[in-house]
Amino acid sequence: MSVRKGYGRRWPLRLLRATAVLVLLDTLAQAALAGLFVTGNLDLLAWHAANADVLSALTVLETVAALLVWRRLRGPGWPVAASAVLVALVSVQRGLGEARVLAGHIPLGMAVFGCATALACWAFTHRPSTRTRTRASTRTRASTRTRASTRTHASTRAAQQTGRPLEVAG
Repeated sequence: MSVRKGYGRRWPLRLLRATAVLVLLDTLAQAALAGLFVTGNLDLLAWHAANADVLSALTVLETVAALLVWRRLRGPGWPVAASAVLVALVSVQRGLGEARVLAGHIPLGMAVFGCATALACWAFTHRPSTRTRTRASTRTRASTRTRASTRTHASTRAAQQTGRPLEVAG
């Protein structure tokens, strides 16, 4: 069985995608539980509160996964910051829910859903580069291009001065 080059090292991105989907689905489940509670099924309030613990744990895992994508795959840093903000939003959301401050709890729930959706969309559209560049390798390539360019220009000048055609290596 052959494995594509670079595919094995993309496990942090697969982890982020999985956690982003779980966070998004759990956020949707929270909204459904809240909606069913409002219709009169009081038992679902306990489920809603218990699911808040699950959502909190999932957002922490998502932050760790975003951190791994940033550090190991050299991805952008904003998903780490956004997922950390999501952890904070869920914490505030839990506090408002336990205090029964629905005027803040419901709009903040929508913000949590929006942030979770944005992170999931990014996780599935992000394409990491197949090569990782370091500053040293970039400098080495640049100096190699400069030396090759200088040799080419010198050969062209010498051919022009002597009147002979330029020989092309090939």
